[in-house]
Amino acid sequence: MLDVTGVSWSVAARRILDDVTCAVPTGSLVGLLGPNGCGKTTLLRIVARLTRADQGRVTVDGDDLASLSRSTLARRAALLAQHADTDLDLTVAEVVLLGRIPHRRSWWSDTAADREVATEALARVDLDGYADRRWHTLSGGERQRAQLARALAQRPRLLLLDEPTNHLDIGHQLHLLHLVRRAGITTLAALHDLNLAAMFCDTVVVLAGGRVVATGAPTDVLTPRLLSDVYGVHADVAAHPVTGRPTITYHPPAS
Repeated sequence: MLDVTGVSWSVAARRILDDVTCAVPTGSLVGLLGPNGCGKTTLLRIVARLTRADQGRVTVDGDDLASLSRSTLARRAALLAQHADTDLDLTVAEVVLLGRIPHRRSWWSDTAADREVATEALARVDLDGYADRRWHTLSGGERQRAQLARALAQRPRLLLLDEPTNHLDIGHQLHLLHLVRRAGITTLAALHDLNLAAMFCDTVVVLAGGRVVATGAPTDVLTPRLLSDVYGVHADVAAHPVTGRPTITYHPPAS
């Protein structure tokens, strides 16, 4: 269970997050939505303790993040950043095995069990046979999936995803979010594609101007009025004929 309570953060006298409160129930997939610059990435970085909030509190399973050691936090939470890269000449297997570091007694020695976890994680993201490929030979989409495998290999209780479908074709977008849902890991995911959010998320939290403006089931939140108010677009929202979840059709911009 992730609880964010009254979190605010500013930079250069500009308030990026303003009294943000939200919760991610155990085992659920919560979508963090909102236009560019609304504070989604900043909130994920605060939860991952890469950025310190000016005020507010974040707890995981009732424990205040500020009280956890780095190693304890790394065993509980994994972050898939929007732009994850390395200048080191690593293989895909070596990148994925980075996810096992919080579980090791020694930095340098990975075990047979670690390698088995890494192989399983690669298979889950459709990268079987990629273990010996060099990181810099991968496409953007392949790198994104390899980084998800690294996060899964970490075996976290909390998964933080920042635009995880970036660089992926539609097939792999669907596969990745389906995989995350089936994994049953408590997940907070910043998403731009509202139809994907509607399809896969249990709950959505909508940010605008650094504040939470709506929280609830996609069916209740993703309305034409909200899309107009938050995104400045006109759209029709209908129930999908198979899933019953919202399907959004956007109107062309007025000339």
